[in-house]
Amino acid sequence: MSTTIEQKDINNAAWAACDTFRGVVDPAQYKDYILVMLFLKYISDVWKDHYAEYSKQYGGDDARIRRKLERERFVLPPDAGYYDLYEKRNEANIGELINEALDAVEEANKAKLDGVFRNIDFNSESNLGRTKDRNRRLKMLLEDFHKPQLDLSPSRVSEDVIGNTYLYLIERFATDAGKKAGEFYTPFQVSQLVAKLAKPKPGDRICDPACGSSTLLIEAAREVGDRNFALFGMEVNGATWALARMNMFLHSFDSARIEWCNTLTSPALVENDRLMKFDVVVANPPFSLDKWGAEEADADRYNRFWRGVPPKSKGDYAFISHMIESAIEKEGRVAVVVPHGVLFRGAAEGRIRQKLIEDNLLDAVIGLPGNLFQTTSIPVAILIFDRGREKGGAIDDTKDVLFIDASKEFKPGKNQNALTEEHINKIVDTYRDFETVEKYAYRATPDEIKENDFNLNIPRYVDTFEEEAEIDIDAVQKEIDDLEIELSKVRKEMAEKLATIQRDI
Repeated sequence: MSTTIEQKDINNAAWAACDTFRGVVDPAQYKDYILVMLFLKYISDVWKDHYAEYSKQYGGDDARIRRKLERERFVLPPDAGYYDLYEKRNEANIGELINEALDAVEEANKAKLDGVFRNIDFNSESNLGRTKDRNRRLKMLLEDFHKPQLDLSPSRVSEDVIGNTYLYLIERFATDAGKKAGEFYTPFQVSQLVAKLAKPKPGDRICDPACGSSTLLIEAAREVGDRNFALFGMEVNGATWALARMNMFLHSFDSARIEWCNTLTSPALVENDRLMKFDVVVANPPFSLDKWGAEEADADRYNRFWRGVPPKSKGDYAFISHMIESAIEKEGRVAVVVPHGVLFRGAAEGRIRQKLIEDNLLDAVIGLPGNLFQTTSIPVAILIFDRGREKGGAIDDTKDVLFIDASKEFKPGKNQNALTEEHINKIVDTYRDFETVEKYAYRATPDEIKENDFNLNIPRYVDTFEEEAEIDIDAVQKEIDDLEIELSKVRKEMAEKLATIQRDI
C-alpha cells in the first residue's frame, strides 16, 4: 500500500536538487532546469500510475492502455519520460537526449504545451559547462529526482501538493535571484491581497496582462471558490511565459490561455480586432518601464491611450490604461500594484490621473509597507478601479475614493518584510467597509481630491500623525546627572590604569 508524502518533504527534496547547479549557474537560469525536470517527473509519475491502474483493467493490452491514457489530460510518448532518461543518465549525449524527450512531449501535446520547452537547452555549454561537467550535473539532477520523496504518483500526492511545490520553488528562486526576480514573481502575500481586493466571483473571466509565472493569476482563481472561471494572461519574456504555462498545467488549469507577447505594443488577447474584455484584471507590472512603446501609442489600433500618452521612460500608466480598457464596460474591476510616483507625478501622468478620477473610475488607493519585494525596497501601492462606477454602471452613485495607509503594519524580516494574514484581512475588511478609520483609512470626496490638484499621495488624506508624549524634564535631568557621575567614575578608573601601565614601562 502506498504511503502519502508530506508537502514539506517534497519541497525540501526538490529544493535540495538545486545543489547540482548552485555556484555554477545563475539562479535566474537554473530555476528553468529544476522546474522543467519537476514537470517531466510529475507527468511521468502520473502516466506510470495510471498505466498500472489500466493494465489491471485491460489485461496488459499496451495499445488499448495507451489509447485510454491519451484521452486523459496529456500524452507521454515512448522513450520520452523521466524514467527513460534516468536509465540513460550515463550516456555521453544525455543533454541532447533530454532535449529530444522534451521536444517529443511538446509535439504530442501541442494544444497544451506548444512552445513551452523551446527556451530551455539541457545541452547548453554556456549555461551548464563543457561536456564532462555538463554530463555529470545532468546525471546528478536525474538522480536527485529519483528519491522516494519525489515520487509524485497521484496515489501518493494530490495535484494541490504538486502545484504548491512549484510555487514554493518559484518563491525560493525569486529570493536567490534578487532583482531579477521581478521578471517572474510577485510575493505570495501581495498576490493574495490583490486577488482578494479584486473580488473575482464564479463565472468571471480573469486576466493578468503582465502575468510572469502566473502566481497572481492562480491566487485570483483560488479566490473564486470553485472551478467556474476562465483564466487569461500575457507575458513578454519567453522563459517566464513557459513557466506560466507549466504552472497552469500543474494546477490543473489546462484551459488557461497564456500568450507570449508584448502587452503594450502587440497584445495577443484580441477578438475581432478588438481587445478581449474581462470581469477582473489584475497585475503587478514592471515598475516605471523605460522604452515601453510611447512612440507607437498615438496610433494604437485599440485606442487604449485616449486619456493621454504616458512618458516614454515610465510605462506605469500605459499598463493601467490597458487594464482599464480591457475591463468590461460598466462592470469590470481592476487591481494593480504600482510605485508611489504614480500617485503624484505631474505632466502627462498627472493629466491621465485627473481624467481617470473625473471619469469616476478610481475606487481605492492602498499604501503598503516597504521592502515587500525582492526587486525593490521602496513602498508600493495598490490602485483599484471599478468600471461599475462609470455612468450607467451598477454603482455609478459611488463618488468617494477610499485611501488606506497600511504602510506601518508588517512582519519585519532580515532581508524582506512580509504581510501576515491579519494584516491582509484588515486591509480587505477596511476596503469592503469603505469607511474612514482613524489613523488608517479615509473616505475622500471628489471635491477634496480636486482641492489637492488630483494628487493621490496618501498622507494628504490619511492623518497618521502621532503626538509625542510629554517629556518629564526632571526625570531627564536626573538621568543626565546619573550618567555624569558614572562617566566621572569611569574616567578616574581609566586614569589609574594608564598610570599603572606607565610605571610598568
